[in-house]
Order: sequence, then structure tokens, then C-alpha cells
Amino acid sequence: MADELFPLLDRQQRWLDGYHAGLRLSERGTVISVGDGIVWIKGLPSAAMDQALIFADGSTGQVFHLGEHLIGAVLLSESEALTAGTSVRLGDASVSIAVGEALLGRVIDPLGQPLDGLPPPACASRRNLEGPSPAMTERDFVKRPLYTGISLIDTLLPIGMGQRQLIIGDEGLGRTSIALDTVINQRGRNVVCVYVVVGHKRSEAINILGVLREQGALEYTTLVVAGGSALPGMKYLAPYAGCAIGEYWMRQGRDCLVIYDDLTLHARAYRELSLLLRRPPGREAYPGDIFYLHARLLERATCLAPEQGGGSLTALPIVETQQGEIASYIPTNLISITDGQIYLERNLFAGGIRPAIDVGKSVSRIGGKAQHPAIKRQAAHIKLDYLQFQELEAFTRFGARLEVKMQAKLRRGSILREMLKQNRLQPREETRLLAWLIAYNSGLLDDLDPRQARRYLENLGEQAHNWPLTLDTPLEQWQAEVTQWWADSGGRHEQTA
Repeated sequence: MADELFPLLDRQQRWLDGYHAGLRLSERGTVISVGDGIVWIKGLPSAAMDQALIFADGSTGQVFHLGEHLIGAVLLSESEALTAGTSVRLGDASVSIAVGEALLGRVIDPLGQPLDGLPPPACASRRNLEGPSPAMTERDFVKRPLYTGISLIDTLLPIGMGQRQLIIGDEGLGRTSIALDTVINQRGRNVVCVYVVVGHKRSEAINILGVLREQGALEYTTLVVAGGSALPGMKYLAPYAGCAIGEYWMRQGRDCLVIYDDLTLHARAYRELSLLLRRPPGREAYPGDIFYLHARLLERATCLAPEQGGGSLTALPIVETQQGEIASYIPTNLISITDGQIYLERNLFAGGIRPAIDVGKSVSRIGGKAQHPAIKRQAAHIKLDYLQFQELEAFTRFGARLEVKMQAKLRRGSILREMLKQNRLQPREETRLLAWLIAYNSGLLDDLDPRQARRYLENLGEQAHNWPLTLDTPLEQWQAEVTQWWADSGGRHEQTA
């Protein structure tokens, strides 16, 4: 009992020591109506947009609409005692969240409250959820690669630290798997991660948490969750909370990866709030500022100049399409904001090709600028070869007879597809990828059956892991090692036979 009493007395004494008598003025408002996560308030003439609100029953909210006579607010937490007539006062100028190293390995809500049953994170700093993006003079060119561990992406659609790369496709095609693989591949690379779950079912959030924990990725990751049962205001704030956490590490000179899963559900939550607050609807009932909603979020992802610490914030937003309609409203908005997109196609998924990425519709606008020179040189013509192979394969479905050269080209493309296939939760290191590209470009696998080639590639990858070579090793030495492996593996004999 004494152990509990002494800290309480100490806090009271500090409060008394800092107390000074004087006149204090504060505004008080009154709740007019409440429902569906929205509160209408009378009074509070000094209220500003996005300002925090504190209700007498302990509920919290945020100013979302300033009317001539009433204030519209979204609820961030709600108690059963919140009713019409409850008094409300102004809180901080903007909603903020605690940030710091204590967030690593934790599961929190968009306000920083723990969801994992542990005590609240002990963080000394706070950042506003809403904030300006870095000025142009503070930014640097994106030139360092962020490896996803997915061969197709690291070869054909490379991502750089500070880039904003969209993951787009129908539900169930592996969008979340790509994001999780990327997070898992950051182990040991001094990259901290923030995974934001917006609007998903509780079971899906638990599955994501389970994968991160099993793969040892939770120790350098913060999981921000606003599930499907959360208040619309919490879903709206979740991506900004994740961005604020990532910005803290970026300003500390570190590299951070943030996943927004997904922004389609985020846009729907914002549409719900806007319609409830009687804002005029636009296309597909979304408000007119829906583009600004995501632009101000994604523009905060960048690479800082060395004099600003040299940190980076890489964003991988996820967006859902319906029946592969890439030209719908929210996807086209996000495509115009981001630096490229990874498009997943249903026919490829049904055909057993994993990851089901449509190379023709996918692009990275940073591209080779953030790719290691060795991989960039070996992957220079890979995308063209792959697209030509897909066209040729489609042509053969009509039963056309091909020349010998075309048959060889078709077999070579099949080997390339086998090389780029990959199961989830199996990231590949860059040295393995470089060895495979050298073997493919050297024509060592051309005369093999694609299934045989897959076996040889797995063997080559295991050998490359043990070679004392890095990406900075001269390509001639890499070429010599791959050629020697080919001679020792018996592949030349099998080709001749």
C-alpha cells in the first residue's frame, strides 16, 4: 500500500508547487447530437480544423467541419455516457502521437494506445499526425535501393529508399503478401518498418501480426491497427499516424519503410465521414478533396539530403481494384501521385504464377537510378525479353507452327519465368539474383527444360550464398565463378546428351 501511496503524494506535491492563483478562461461547448461516429457541437468559437476535443465523459474527438452555427467533429474514442448535452472543451491544437524506439515490436492504435496487452510505450517525443511534407530544398535524389527479396520486383521494378510505389490489384491476389515479404526482407538491413492496417477484419490483422512474429520481423516493426470495427475517425487517422511514426525515424537519419494496407478502405472511411457531415458529394460520392487526402500523405515520403540527416521514408500504399479495373477513381488518383505501381493480374494468379505481377502494366519511375550497377547491367534487357515471351506464348495458343529460332526463344522465356517465380515468405538475397541473371544472360540454361533449369538455379543460388563475392565484386569474377559452377555441375554434359 505504501508503495502505491508515495508516488501519488509525490505527484500531488509537484502539482501544488507549480500552482499559481490567477484568472483562467476556457471555452465550453455543448453536444447537440451524436451518432455514427459524428458529433455536432454548439459553441467553441475559437475551434480550428483538426483540433483535438475532450468531452466531459472522457470521450475524445477531432474538429472536422466548421459551420456557421455548429461544429462537426469525428469521434476518436467514445463512451456509453456520451449523449446530447455533454459539455466539451478544446484540447491540443492538433492530434499527436508518441514516437520513439519504444514503439518497435508493439501493436498500437492510431492514437498510440497499446492493443497488445502491454503497458503504453514509454516515448519521450510526440509528433502531430498531420504535418507538412519536407521542402524541396530538404530532399535528395532517390538513389539507394530498397530490396524486397522478390526477384521480379528487384530485377524489373526496382524500388529505391524514399520512393512511393503503389501495390494494386483485386482482392486475394497477394498484395499483402508482397508487402509482408518486403518487411521480412529488411531484417539485418538497419531499416525500421511501420505496417498500417486500415479497415481490415480483426482476423486479418492477427494473421499479419502472426507472420511478422514468426519471421522475426516484429522486433523492427510497429503495427498500427484501425480494424473494421473501429470508429471511422480512427480509420481516417491511421495512415497519418503511421506516417508520423516513420517521419520520426527519418528525421533521426534512419531509413524507414511504411506500408498502408489499404488506402481504398481509408478513402471509403473518409467518404463516410464526409457524407455524415453533409459535405457535397462528387464522383462516386467521394468528396472533392479526396485527391488531396492521399497526396498530402504520400508526399511526406522522401529521401532527405545529407545535411538534413540523410534519412528516408519509403511508402508502399496498397489499393484494391474491382474486376481488374485499373482506371477507376481511387486507383487512378493514387497512380498519379506515386512513383510507379506493381499491378497484380488475376489470370496470372489462376495460372499458378507467383507473384502474379503483370510486367506490362507495372512500372517503376525511379527504375535503374536506385538499382545497383551490377544488377542494373544484367537486367537491362530482361523486361523486354519477358514481354516478348508473353506475346509469343499467347500466339502459340492458336496452334501456329514456329521456326526453330522461335522455339528456342519460347524455351528461353519459359526459363526466365521459372527464374522469376517465387513463393511467399521466401525472400531471396541479391547475390543469388545476380548469379541467376549472369547464368541466364550467358545462355548456360538455354537448352534445358524449364523444370531442369529450376533445379540448376536452386543449386546455383546455394553455391552463390557461400561464395566470398558481393555486389561490388567485378562482374568478370562473377562470370568466372558462374561458368566454373556450370562446368562442375554437369550441366554441359546434360545439354549435350
